[in-house]
This record gives sequence, structure tokens and C-alpha cells, in this order.
Amino acid sequence: MRYVVAVAETRNFTRAAERCFVVQSSLSHRIAGLERELGVRLFARSSRRVELTPAGTAFVAGARECLAAADRAAADAAAATGVVRGRLAVGVIVTTAAVDVPELLQRYRAQHPDVQVAFRSGRSDELAAAVRNGELDIAFLGMPESQSPAGVECVVLARDEHVLVVPAGHRLAGASRVTLREIADETFVDFVSGTPARAQSDQAFAAAGLARDVAYEAGVVELITRLIARGLGVALLPSAFIRPRAADDPQLALVPVVDGPHRIEYLVWNRFNPSPATRAMLGVLGIGAASTTP
Repeated sequence: MRYVVAVAETRNFTRAAERCFVVQSSLSHRIAGLERELGVRLFARSSRRVELTPAGTAFVAGARECLAAADRAAADAAAATGVVRGRLAVGVIVTTAAVDVPELLQRYRAQHPDVQVAFRSGRSDELAAAVRNGELDIAFLGMPESQSPAGVECVVLARDEHVLVVPAGHRLAGASRVTLREIADETFVDFVSGTPARAQSDQAFAAAGLARDVAYEAGVVELITRLIARGLGVALLPSAFIRPRAADDPQLALVPVVDGPHRIEYLVWNRFNPSPATRAMLGVLGIGAASTTP
């Protein structure tokens, strides 16, 4: 089953064999034997392409569930002896600031060296859904004040306010503070429409009864700040995240916003029977697995 899932994910027998630490001939032989046993073809193959057949798609879905159950059983057995093993899947937004993720991983690794940690970055809503669906064990999110993660256990890690990020030569660079009305006519760079990161600023302007021009959308902060540095626009970004980065970038200036957006950073995890690896991470963070903060 692991071989089949690896081929399904890589769409390549050679890469799948490398992932599974076996020679390709052995992996191909075992999959061919499984196909004979099942009486169906799991993959459509050519010299250049590998794709799942309808039967293969159905098999992979069940195989993933079986492998997850097997991994969980092994982890539970190890945990009963006081050793935490298994896999921990962690989701992280790119603007995480409440937790130093590398430092956290260093502490976790020192206490639980047998746990394999996998990271995924993405939007807060997507990561929260992945936690609810069991694809991720925990995730670090950032949400507008008007929203909170649904269907998951969560704790508030930090509350933050946005600052205006402008080019160093901008007319507002060096201002002591501004209001949303004073900057509404600026050209904005922001996150992609429909994401929680974008909603934080959209909701603040809507609440103030103001419209603005978002001329550029980007999914990563690095591109946003590069566009600002080129004088193409301004942005509202979480202060705890952007201040350390702007301090090392003479092309950017930060201005406090009196009535700007606010953000809440959350840690979320699946409320149904967290794995030993998840409970261990919550322990490193000093959080009880049963505690929830709305």
C-alpha cells in the first residue's frame, strides 16, 4: 500500500522507489503482484506517464486510511512505553509571528527525536480545514478579529495590529500615525482576495465605510514587500511579523495606523483523539490537549 500511494503521489515509479528506499524493480514487482491479486489495474502506464485508473483512485483512498491507522497504532504502542514516535503534520501561515517555529521544532526534536515532522504552508482557512479533515495534526493560523477557527480545538497565541508599510521615500514615511481615511486613496498591495489574510484589511476599510484600490495581489509577503520597495503601492501587514524584517530593509518604512486591522494568531488541532505526537507538541507549547479558548 505504501508503494502504491507513493507512485500515486509522485506519478513516477523511480521517484516513488527513492521515497520508499527500495530499488525500482522491487517496487514495480510488488505493485504488479498486488494488481494480479486484486484482479484490477491500479495504474495506467506508458513510457512517459503514470496515472491512476478509477480502480486505483478507489484503492489509494482506502490505502491512505489503512496506513494512517497502522501508523497511529504503532505510535500508540510506542507511547504506552513512554516513547513518542510517528509523524506530526504541521500547518504554518507565512506570517506566523507568535511562535518562533524553528526554535519550537528544535525543542520538540530534543525531547522527541523519533517523531518525523512534516510542514505545510498555506492559507489559514485551508490549514484549518486540513486539521478538521485529519490531513494535518496542528496548525498556526492568523484570523481577523471577527472570525475564529471552527470545528477544531484552539488557543489564542497572540493579538496584533497592522501597520502601514510604505517605500522609504513615500510622503507618509516618518509620520507618527495615520488613519484609514488618510490612506484610502493610496494604491495597495495585498494578499489574494478571499483569503483570511486579505479579509483583515478588507473588513477594516468596510467597517470605516471606505473603499480602496488594491492594484496588486500576491500570495507571499516577500513579493508584497518587493513591490512596495519599488514604489508600486503600500500595504497593511501584521506589526509583529513585519517589524523585524523592515528593521533590516532600508527601502521600507512603517507607520502606525490608528484604526487599522487587528489579527489574532491561533494554534489549532483536531479535537478527536489527538495522536501522541500531537499531544507531545502541545506539551512542549505548555498547552493541555483538552483546553479550548474560543
